[in-house]
Amino acid sequence: MSKSVISWLILFACNLMWAFHFTSIKLVQDQVGPYFTVWAPMLLATIFLAPFVVKDFKKGGKKPKDILIFVQLAALGAFPSQVLMTYGTQYSLASNSAILVLTLPIITAVFAFLILKEKMNRIRWISFAIAIIGVALCSTDDIKQMDMSSRYALGNLLIFIAIIGNAYYNVGCKKIAEQYTEMEMVFYTYLVMVILLAPLVWYYEPEMYLKIPDYTTNTWIGMISLTLFHNFLSMLLFFKALKNLDATQVALSNYMITFIGLPIAAIWLGETLKTQAIIGGVLVLASTLILTIVDNNAQKKLVNINP
Repeated sequence: MSKSVISWLILFACNLMWAFHFTSIKLVQDQVGPYFTVWAPMLLATIFLAPFVVKDFKKGGKKPKDILIFVQLAALGAFPSQVLMTYGTQYSLASNSAILVLTLPIITAVFAFLILKEKMNRIRWISFAIAIIGVALCSTDDIKQMDMSSRYALGNLLIFIAIIGNAYYNVGCKKIAEQYTEMEMVFYTYLVMVILLAPLVWYYEPEMYLKIPDYTTNTWIGMISLTLFHNFLSMLLFFKALKNLDATQVALSNYMITFIGLPIAAIWLGETLKTQAIIGGVLVLASTLILTIVDNNAQKKLVNINP
């Protein structure tokens, strides 16, 4: 099995875990604040990874200055994508957030072109168009409830900046992917994020620590899921796939989250799965298959022509 196919299978597993992210947040939202929901799982993932990364750091002969790039990536990318998305959603509507997130692959493609010199070929444009139609069908209710009026302008702006930060982070990590292991990239990003988020947790949600003994079963399931799957395993797999695929391909694959998230919400939360959502999910899957098979073959031909 080729590296690209394995990478796509890994990416599918990542999107499966990310799709469960929304359900996990729903499970914890009654007892856990938004900042603590982000900070605590990242802190635990950082602690889990620390012994392995410290060992590799000493063996690899790296110096402290070699990890400064992650301060930039976290401060300009991961931090705004997490914090501004939280703030933005508070000042806007969930439906607005769902629609604005559709711009992520487009912005990622722009950054990939500017920083990595990647290009959107015809196959990728076709795949992108199919995915947009599919996600639109999946998000019919969000589109109907969408309100971009001036009273939500601040929230929408914050959400959009968060999306830009997310795109920048993904492309920036792709640029340095060959210099660091997957474990190092996750650890150093989370280390900076934990430091940046700590003051916000202590200031806005100091009571969160006292509530831990009172967590319900659903809250524990949600927090464990966020720690082990969303912040730990999925990110390790994501960076592994990022090393073998273009940043643009990885970004377009994010539309799978909607396709996978719908049945998870239907099964776990009892939400209704509508016909147009099922059709939309099939289109998103078709878009992913086009990227997996057709675009990969096209890229291989280019490599053979220009070795």
